[in-house]
Amino acid sequence: MKYDPIPSDLYVRNRRKFTAHMAPKSLAVFNSNDIYPISADSTMPFRQHSDILYLSGVDQEESILLLFPDALDPKHKEVLFVRETNEHIAIWEGAKLTKEQAYAVSGIRTVYWLTDFDKVFFDLMTEAETIYFNTNEHYRQAVETETREARFIKTCKEKFPAHRVAKSNPILQEIRGVKEAEEIEQIRTACSITEKGFRRVLGFVKPGVWEYEIEAEFLHEFVRNRSRGFAYTPIIASGNNANVLHYVENNQQCQAGHLILMDVGAEYANFSSDMTRTIPVSGQFTKRQREVYDAVLRVKDAATQMLVPGTLWAEYHKEVGKIMTSELLGLGLLDKADVQQENPDWPAYKKYFMHGTSHHLGLDTHDYGALKTPMKPNMVFTVEPGIYIPAEGFGIRLEDDVVIQETGAPVNLMAGIPILAEEIEALMNA
Repeated sequence: MKYDPIPSDLYVRNRRKFTAHMAPKSLAVFNSNDIYPISADSTMPFRQHSDILYLSGVDQEESILLLFPDALDPKHKEVLFVRETNEHIAIWEGAKLTKEQAYAVSGIRTVYWLTDFDKVFFDLMTEAETIYFNTNEHYRQAVETETREARFIKTCKEKFPAHRVAKSNPILQEIRGVKEAEEIEQIRTACSITEKGFRRVLGFVKPGVWEYEIEAEFLHEFVRNRSRGFAYTPIIASGNNANVLHYVENNQQCQAGHLILMDVGAEYANFSSDMTRTIPVSGQFTKRQREVYDAVLRVKDAATQMLVPGTLWAEYHKEVGKIMTSELLGLGLLDKADVQQENPDWPAYKKYFMHGTSHHLGLDTHDYGALKTPMKPNMVFTVEPGIYIPAEGFGIRLEDDVVIQETGAPVNLMAGIPILAEEIEALMNA
């Protein structure tokens, strides 16, 4: 790993939060992700499953975590299984965690080799009455591949049909959404690396550069600052490409007079940052571009102020919609008749701002977190309004990452990243 080690105290607290929600005589299981094949002998780079990482800190394939608070033997209240290194693995892949290293990372004293899993798991299941399965119930999930977790669940149901089944996901949605101080610090570091990339790009962009060249500048700066790279597939969208919300081809040449929408974020220690900035290719906004830019910025600033404890997700988005409607009226993109005749299920402003304003951020870019209950301190959200105008050949989105506070306005983890139009112009023309 490239990142600095995170103290195991974080994972001890995270497990304590999870087990506090478990039913009596219940056991929870968390599996690592697979290493996914591409073709021939090629694979995708390994990325650890966020849930086992959140609960153990173990950033290694083929690891399994068991949590069993009511185990008869105290040493089995928390059990970690890791892959044993042999000479062949050490030569071809590099040594894996030793039991001592696994303990140091996770704070879990009972560590077995993965080859012992079936025997130990069977023994513990004779004591347990309920098993918690870790299904993916994220509101954006669209999983088509059978995961390692899914295979385990299928096998476990066949072997232990008499056990009650419970879901880990509701617990994880609740506890992962509220961040510990160490987690916020990792996100802050990811944001600072993103800032370095953006400042580098401001000095690089000019008419004639290609979107993929800008992507390369970001990646260079991210990796040289101990990031693995992008937290998600980057969007470098010049001109009308910005009106394709998930444009990822990044293969067009940037033209004088156009804008570039850049939705990028560095990863650090498996935590995500998520930034969007929109800048002028020529280093100067036109009058119309500036009008729309400032309108988006005003919506972002107003939306940010609403992210306080007690705010309800659905009501927040309604209020942001009202502010956006007012701005669109001011820009002449909507008129009063559009608003009066709007469909309540798809308000008039959605013609120009069709996505949500915010999402949870953490180990995943679209992180786990409660959405139907009031917001809490130490939740981390993006704030990302946009106005998209295909008829005028540009779209503008601005996005920062913020932490809800006990009192007062949220803390902007991207406060150091230039966002004011005049600052961007000054830096591009320095």
